[in-house]
Amino acid sequence: MIINRGGVKLGIDFEKLKAELSLDIIDETEERYQFTWPDKRAAVRLANTPTTMTLRPYREESVDFDNTQNLYIEGDNLNVLKVLRETYLGKVKMIYIDPPYNTGNDFVYNDDFTQSKDDFEQSSGLFDEEGNQTIDPMQRNTESNGRFHTDWLNMIYPRLKVARDLLTDDGVIFISIDDNEVENLRKVCDEIFGENNFISQISWRRTDNQPNIGFFARVKEHILLYSKSISFNLGRLQL
Repeated sequence: MIINRGGVKLGIDFEKLKAELSLDIIDETEERYQFTWPDKRAAVRLANTPTTMTLRPYREESVDFDNTQNLYIEGDNLNVLKVLRETYLGKVKMIYIDPPYNTGNDFVYNDDFTQSKDDFEQSSGLFDEEGNQTIDPMQRNTESNGRFHTDWLNMIYPRLKVARDLLTDDGVIFISIDDNEVENLRKVCDEIFGENNFISQISWRRTDNQPNIGFFARVKEHILLYSKSISFNLGRLQL
């Protein structure tokens, strides 16, 4: 049962209830280990859906636009990744990402998988009648939300899936995270990149000025390191 707090709806997991009340096996379907959550299929479809967005250069805001070898892109990162996939498919050696940690203070992209984009924008008040953005599209995801982990997983899954498409066969990805979602992130990465392509979980001392948990100091974060394939040679990496 889900207690109604902060807009979370009262509900009953009938499958678990039937399992608790029944003395016999109620479903003969073979059980298997799996990692899933609400709207996971929609998150997979979102990763595979092509974007209609394009990149537009801003020469007046750039420095030495014609000669620089650096590129800074501003925009929704999922659309940007999809745009880059058209040109850089399988060409990126290394990716580092620092996603929201889902601590309640971070912002998580608001994807509504049950509505079309136009319907969502209309019902959410995200845009006015003239198409002008009215509120920040990045919403707080607090633990009072019953979809606390679900919303975060639906945000991170398609982005990692598209990011994998960008990597070369011997490419690697570094992902920063803390204790709030490190276990879920490991499971997502195991599915997208493959358990065999997990290289390391690096825990590092962040700062001494973090609030304690009882008598324990919270001073560490993690960096997950995955390769796209087993052809990656760890000997070339110097940390």
